[in-house]
Amino acid sequence: MYDVHYWPTPNGKKVTILLEELGVPYRIVPVNIGRGDQFSAAFLAMNPNHRMPVLVDTAPQDGGAAIPVFESGAIMQYLAEKHARFLPAEPRGRVEVMQWVFWQMANQGPKLGECGHFRRLENTKGDQSYAVRRFTDEANRLYGVLNNRLYDRRYLTGDQYSIADMICYPWTVNWKGQGQDIAEFPYFARWQAELAARPALQRGMAAGADLPDDPSTLSQEEKDRRAALLYNQRARPTPDGGLLLIPPG
Repeated sequence: MYDVHYWPTPNGKKVTILLEELGVPYRIVPVNIGRGDQFSAAFLAMNPNHRMPVLVDTAPQDGGAAIPVFESGAIMQYLAEKHARFLPAEPRGRVEVMQWVFWQMANQGPKLGECGHFRRLENTKGDQSYAVRRFTDEANRLYGVLNNRLYDRRYLTGDQYSIADMICYPWTVNWKGQGQDIAEFPYFARWQAELAARPALQRGMAAGADLPDDPSTLSQEEKDRRAALLYNQRARPTPDGGLLLIPPG
Protein backbone atom coordinates (compact mmCIF):
# COMPACT_ATOMS: atom_id res chain seq x y z
CA MET A 1 0.00 0.00 0.00
CA TYR A 2 1.12 3.53 -0.73
CA ASP A 3 0.11 6.74 0.99
CA VAL A 4 0.21 9.73 -1.35
CA HIS A 5 0.39 13.09 0.39
CA TYR A 6 -1.32 14.98 -2.36
CA TRP A 7 -3.17 17.95 -3.77
CA PRO A 8 -4.64 17.93 -7.30
CA THR A 9 -2.00 19.98 -9.10
CA PRO A 10 0.02 18.87 -12.13
CA ASN A 11 2.87 17.70 -9.90
CA GLY A 12 0.54 15.61 -7.79
CA LYS A 13 -1.26 14.15 -10.79
CA LYS A 14 1.97 12.80 -12.26
CA VAL A 15 2.12 10.35 -9.35
CA THR A 16 -1.54 9.30 -9.35
CA ILE A 17 -1.34 8.65 -13.10
CA LEU A 18 1.53 6.23 -12.57
CA LEU A 19 -0.17 4.52 -9.62
CA GLU A 20 -3.31 4.05 -11.71
CA GLU A 21 -1.30 2.73 -14.66
CA LEU A 22 0.44 0.27 -12.33
CA GLY A 23 -2.91 -0.81 -10.88
CA VAL A 24 -1.59 -0.83 -7.32
CA PRO A 25 -3.58 0.24 -4.22
CA TYR A 26 -2.94 3.68 -2.79
CA ARG A 27 -4.52 6.10 -0.35
CA ILE A 28 -4.66 9.86 -0.84
CA VAL A 29 -3.70 11.90 2.20
CA PRO A 30 -4.85 15.45 1.40
CA VAL A 31 -2.27 18.24 1.75
CA ASN A 32 -4.24 21.47 1.41
CA ILE A 33 -1.50 23.76 0.11
CA GLY A 34 -3.73 26.83 0.30
CA ARG A 35 -4.40 26.22 3.97
CA GLY A 36 -0.70 25.56 4.64
CA ASP A 37 -0.70 21.84 5.49
CA GLN A 38 2.71 21.49 3.79
CA PHE A 39 4.32 23.43 6.64
CA SER A 40 3.22 21.08 9.41
CA ALA A 41 5.93 19.36 11.44
CA ALA A 42 4.73 15.94 10.28
CA PHE A 43 4.95 16.89 6.63
CA LEU A 44 8.34 18.59 6.99
CA ALA A 45 9.69 15.39 8.53
CA MET A 46 8.94 13.69 5.19
CA ASN A 47 9.88 16.56 2.88
CA PRO A 48 12.13 19.37 4.14
CA ASN A 49 11.34 21.28 0.92
CA HIS A 50 7.69 21.63 2.06
CA ARG A 51 6.19 20.74 -1.29
CA MET A 52 3.81 17.96 -2.18
CA PRO A 53 3.60 15.24 -3.39
CA VAL A 54 5.22 12.80 -1.02
CA LEU A 55 4.87 9.05 -1.46
CA VAL A 56 5.13 6.79 1.58
CA ASP A 57 5.78 3.15 0.76
CA THR A 58 4.32 1.29 3.73
CA ALA A 59 5.53 -2.09 2.45
CA PRO A 60 9.05 -1.57 1.04
CA GLN A 61 10.87 -4.44 -0.58
CA ASP A 62 13.42 -4.74 2.22
CA GLY A 63 10.67 -5.40 4.77
CA GLY A 64 11.78 -2.51 6.94
CA ALA A 65 10.16 0.71 8.06
CA ALA A 66 8.03 2.76 5.68
CA ILE A 67 10.01 4.78 3.10
CA PRO A 68 8.97 8.38 2.32
CA VAL A 69 9.98 9.76 -1.09
CA PHE A 70 9.65 13.40 -2.11
CA GLU A 71 9.95 15.11 -5.53
CA SER A 72 7.63 13.77 -8.21
CA GLY A 73 10.43 12.61 -10.50
CA ALA A 74 12.09 10.63 -7.71
CA ILE A 75 8.72 9.13 -6.76
CA MET A 76 8.06 7.98 -10.31
CA GLN A 77 11.52 6.48 -10.67
CA TYR A 78 11.08 4.67 -7.33
CA LEU A 79 7.73 3.19 -8.33
CA ALA A 80 8.83 2.23 -11.84
CA GLU A 81 11.92 0.48 -10.49
CA LYS A 82 10.04 -1.31 -7.71
CA HIS A 83 7.34 -2.64 -10.05
CA ALA A 84 9.66 -3.08 -13.05
CA ARG A 85 7.30 -1.27 -15.43
CA PHE A 86 7.40 1.88 -17.57
CA LEU A 87 11.20 2.23 -17.18
CA PRO A 88 13.47 -0.02 -19.25
CA ALA A 89 16.07 -2.04 -17.41
CA GLU A 90 18.62 -1.95 -20.22
CA PRO A 91 20.93 1.09 -20.17
CA ARG A 92 20.08 2.72 -23.50
CA GLY A 93 16.34 2.61 -22.99
CA ARG A 94 16.67 3.68 -19.39
CA VAL A 95 18.71 6.78 -20.17
CA GLU A 96 16.24 7.73 -22.92
CA VAL A 97 13.43 7.76 -20.37
CA MET A 98 15.34 9.36 -17.52
CA GLN A 99 16.66 12.29 -19.56
CA TRP A 100 13.04 13.24 -20.38
CA VAL A 101 12.04 12.86 -16.73
CA PHE A 102 14.81 15.30 -15.82
CA TRP A 103 13.83 17.58 -18.71
CA GLN A 104 10.34 17.80 -17.30
CA MET A 105 11.54 18.50 -13.76
CA ALA A 106 14.10 21.12 -14.79
CA ASN A 107 12.37 22.78 -17.74
CA GLN A 108 8.73 22.04 -18.50
CA GLY A 109 7.29 22.12 -14.99
CA PRO A 110 9.07 25.22 -13.67
CA LYS A 111 8.71 27.28 -16.85
CA LEU A 112 5.05 26.45 -17.48
CA GLY A 113 4.37 27.12 -13.81
CA GLU A 114 5.91 30.58 -14.07
CA CYS A 115 4.03 31.18 -17.32
CA GLY A 116 0.71 30.46 -15.65
CA HIS A 117 1.62 32.46 -12.56
CA PHE A 118 2.46 35.69 -14.37
CA ARG A 119 -0.42 35.38 -16.83
CA ARG A 120 -2.86 35.05 -13.90
CA LEU A 121 -1.40 38.17 -12.26
CA GLU A 122 -1.22 40.19 -15.46
CA ASN A 123 -4.11 42.51 -14.64
CA THR A 124 -3.86 42.58 -10.85
CA LYS A 125 -0.23 43.19 -9.84
CA GLY A 126 1.00 46.03 -12.03
CA ASP A 127 3.00 45.73 -15.21
CA GLN A 128 3.82 42.06 -15.77
CA SER A 129 4.36 42.41 -19.52
CA TYR A 130 8.03 41.42 -19.57
CA ALA A 131 7.47 38.33 -17.39
CA VAL A 132 4.36 37.33 -19.36
CA ARG A 133 6.20 37.62 -22.68
CA ARG A 134 9.31 35.88 -21.33
CA PHE A 135 7.53 32.83 -19.97
CA THR A 136 4.86 32.60 -22.69
CA ASP A 137 7.64 32.48 -25.26
CA GLU A 138 9.52 29.90 -23.20
CA ALA A 139 6.35 27.81 -22.95
CA ASN A 140 6.07 28.00 -26.74
CA ARG A 141 9.67 26.83 -27.08
CA LEU A 142 9.01 23.87 -24.78
CA TYR A 143 5.90 22.81 -26.67
CA GLY A 144 8.06 22.99 -29.76
CA VAL A 145 10.58 20.66 -28.14
CA LEU A 146 7.82 18.13 -27.53
CA ASN A 147 6.39 18.59 -31.01
CA ASN A 148 9.75 18.02 -32.69
CA ARG A 149 10.44 15.02 -30.49
CA LEU A 150 7.10 13.42 -31.36
CA TYR A 151 7.00 14.02 -35.09
CA ASP A 152 8.63 10.67 -35.86
CA ARG A 153 7.77 8.56 -32.81
CA ARG A 154 4.63 7.51 -30.95
CA TYR A 155 5.86 8.32 -27.46
CA LEU A 156 8.65 10.49 -26.13
CA THR A 157 11.18 7.68 -26.10
CA GLY A 158 9.93 5.61 -29.03
CA ASP A 159 7.26 2.92 -29.26
CA GLN A 160 6.91 2.27 -25.54
CA TYR A 161 4.76 4.32 -23.17
CA SER A 162 6.81 5.24 -20.11
CA ILE A 163 7.08 7.49 -17.07
CA ALA A 164 8.54 10.11 -19.42
CA ASP A 165 5.12 10.49 -21.05
CA MET A 166 3.25 10.37 -17.76
CA ILE A 167 5.38 13.03 -16.10
CA CYS A 168 5.03 15.48 -19.00
CA TYR A 169 1.31 15.11 -19.65
CA PRO A 170 -0.33 16.94 -16.68
CA TRP A 171 1.45 20.23 -17.37
CA THR A 172 0.13 20.27 -20.96
CA VAL A 173 -3.61 20.21 -20.32
CA ASN A 174 -3.71 23.96 -19.62
CA TRP A 175 -2.11 25.00 -22.92
CA LYS A 176 -4.77 27.69 -23.42
CA GLY A 177 -4.00 29.27 -20.05
CA GLN A 178 -0.33 29.22 -21.01
CA GLY A 179 -1.10 31.32 -24.09
CA GLN A 180 -0.49 28.58 -26.65
CA ASP A 181 -2.29 27.47 -29.81
CA ILE A 182 -2.29 23.68 -29.95
CA ALA A 183 -2.77 23.81 -33.74
CA GLU A 184 0.84 24.98 -33.95
CA PHE A 185 1.99 21.62 -32.56
CA PRO A 186 0.20 18.80 -34.44
CA TYR A 187 2.54 15.98 -33.40
CA PHE A 188 2.27 17.01 -29.76
CA ALA A 189 -1.54 17.28 -30.13
CA ARG A 190 -1.71 13.72 -31.50
CA TRP A 191 0.33 12.43 -28.53
CA GLN A 192 -1.73 14.38 -26.01
CA ALA A 193 -5.00 13.07 -27.43
CA GLU A 194 -3.77 9.47 -27.36
CA LEU A 195 -2.69 9.75 -23.73
CA ALA A 196 -5.93 11.51 -22.75
CA ALA A 197 -7.89 8.48 -23.99
CA ARG A 198 -6.16 6.08 -21.58
CA PRO A 199 -8.58 5.08 -18.76
CA ALA A 200 -5.84 4.84 -16.13
CA LEU A 201 -4.54 8.29 -17.02
CA GLN A 202 -8.06 9.65 -16.79
CA ARG A 203 -8.42 8.18 -13.29
CA GLY A 204 -5.06 9.60 -12.25
CA MET A 205 -5.97 13.05 -13.52
CA ALA A 206 -9.31 12.94 -11.69
CA ALA A 207 -7.85 11.86 -8.35
CA GLY A 208 -8.76 14.29 -5.58
CA ALA A 209 -10.95 16.46 -7.79
CA ASP A 210 -13.30 16.99 -4.85
CA LEU A 211 -10.58 18.25 -2.50
CA PRO A 212 -10.14 21.96 -3.37
CA ASP A 213 -12.23 24.54 -1.56
CA ASP A 214 -14.89 26.44 -3.46
CA PRO A 215 -13.30 29.92 -3.85
CA SER A 216 -16.71 31.56 -3.45
CA THR A 217 -16.85 30.30 0.14
CA LEU A 218 -13.59 32.00 1.14
CA SER A 219 -13.45 35.49 2.59
CA GLN A 220 -11.22 38.07 0.91
CA GLU A 221 -9.03 37.99 4.01
CA GLU A 222 -8.56 34.24 3.63
CA LYS A 223 -7.84 34.58 -0.09
CA ASP A 224 -5.18 37.21 0.66
CA ARG A 225 -3.68 35.02 3.40
CA ARG A 226 -3.43 32.06 1.05
CA ALA A 227 -1.88 34.15 -1.73
CA ALA A 228 0.74 35.47 0.68
CA LEU A 229 1.44 31.94 1.92
CA LEU A 230 1.92 30.52 -1.56
CA TYR A 231 3.69 33.37 -3.34
CA ASN A 232 5.86 35.14 -0.75
CA GLN A 233 7.84 32.37 0.87
CA ARG A 234 11.34 32.91 2.20
CA ALA A 235 13.82 30.69 4.02
CA ARG A 236 12.60 28.92 7.13
CA PRO A 237 14.77 29.32 10.24
CA THR A 238 16.62 26.32 11.61
CA PRO A 239 15.27 24.74 14.81
CA ASP A 240 17.97 26.48 16.88
CA GLY A 241 16.74 29.89 15.76
CA GLY A 242 19.77 30.53 13.54
CA LEU A 243 22.41 30.25 16.27
CA LEU A 244 25.59 28.62 15.06
CA LEU A 245 26.36 25.63 17.24
CA ILE A 246 30.02 24.58 17.12
CA PRO A 247 30.71 21.08 18.50
CA PRO A 248 33.19 21.09 21.41
CA GLY A 249 36.80 20.16 20.69
